[in-house]
Amino acid sequence: MLTITIDGNEYSADGNKTILEICRENTISIPTLCEDESLKPFGGCRLCVVEVQGRKNLMASCSVKAEEGMVINTNSEKVTNARKTVLDLLVSNHPMDCLTCSKVGQCDLQEYAFQYGVNLSFEGEKKNYPRESLNPVMMRDQSKCILCGKCVRVCEEVQVTHAIDFSGRGFHSKITAGFDLPLDDKNCRLCGQCISVCPTAAIMDKNFIGVRPWDVKKVKTTCPFCGVGCNFDLNVVNGKVVGVTPNETSIVNGKSLCVKGRSHTDFLYSEDRITTPLIKINGKFEEASWEEAIQKISENFLKIKKESGSDAFAGYRQPVPAMKIIMYFKNFSELCWGLIISITVLEHVMLLQ
Repeated sequence: MLTITIDGNEYSADGNKTILEICRENTISIPTLCEDESLKPFGGCRLCVVEVQGRKNLMASCSVKAEEGMVINTNSEKVTNARKTVLDLLVSNHPMDCLTCSKVGQCDLQEYAFQYGVNLSFEGEKKNYPRESLNPVMMRDQSKCILCGKCVRVCEEVQVTHAIDFSGRGFHSKITAGFDLPLDDKNCRLCGQCISVCPTAAIMDKNFIGVRPWDVKKVKTTCPFCGVGCNFDLNVVNGKVVGVTPNETSIVNGKSLCVKGRSHTDFLYSEDRITTPLIKINGKFEEASWEEAIQKISENFLKIKKESGSDAFAGYRQPVPAMKIIMYFKNFSELCWGLIISITVLEHVMLLQ
């Protein structure tokens, strides 16, 4: 442990941690646009700069580790002016459609510009890229990209997919897939990790386009698609689920979601979804109540068991079921069919004996 001074107060700190990490541990707020706890330090946005006594230049707190005796100032006039200038430059090259932008109220750039009282001081050319909306998961608007690199790094470091990267130079730099092709299932897993980390509306989940964050009620739940047990938030507007977002408090998955977990909500309101039990009568399926369906199943089970015994039954489960589903299946099979079920928990395999 070492001792450092931040804004006039002494703190004990771990020498393996960055200035930014130590500040956050001690509830000292420092703005960032390119930093994420799940990613390696990048030092690209320069918004997290702080003043370190004895250093000629301002230091990027996200990539500089603490040293014994450091005297750090996080909100001096020099630091504040530097951050304001960075934000001013970013906003000057950003579309000014905040009133109709789907990220309004959740945009980090907008929030920091408000905090630092940014007024447009620079005039010049603006990027004007066409929106890319060819895949079913996301819409990309490169005109709103601030080149923080978080989407590139989460794709590389977390998903290990390397689907996108920086291309071009200077003002013409942008984030692209190989050969500047649109993102689709040929060059991207469409997992949506980049959506979660993007600080602006450069990458948007299509489910949330036109949705205002203050209309959303979040309900934490567990993903039903496999036995991993990922948690996420259902985003509900007027009683209808409009989409899914990660919940950072999730123990299993944190901020990560797969493509099924993130994009499955379309089936909830599909016209093809079966919402009532069906019983085949004279070769044709007819709608029935749950009581009628359960009674019919019970009658058929008893008839088969009486005529052919328990060996006539077999069960099928989903590829990676949750443990509670396995136990329900085990209890059901033993009580209703008279089967003895052996469960290999570690391999998620069921064997009928």
